[in-house]
Amino acid sequence: MSCGHPHDDCASVLEHVYEYIDHEMAADDLATVKQHLDECTPCLAEYGLEQAVKALVQRCCCETAPEDLRAKVLSKIRQVQEGVAAPADDRGEPASTTAG
Repeated sequence: MSCGHPHDDCASVLEHVYEYIDHEMAADDLATVKQHLDECTPCLAEYGLEQAVKALVQRCCCETAPEDLRAKVLSKIRQVQEGVAAPADDRGEPASTTAG
């Protein structure tokens, strides 16, 4: 039953609300957040708002990125994951490795 008052762990719950919405948490963490939402009206209201925003964005943003952009982004992600990404210049372009 919800008491309607904020709790000590509200900030932590709200920090992870999108992970909860997307079920990207461990089962025990999902259960903890669910219990908190069941008991805390302010967090439940915030959760409902975030869930509505996510649904709205999902409905409105259905465009697909061009394949060449998608490939560039995936390549950059792989470089960063491997720790070999070159620093970018002010325009976001990879910095030149030659003096000129």
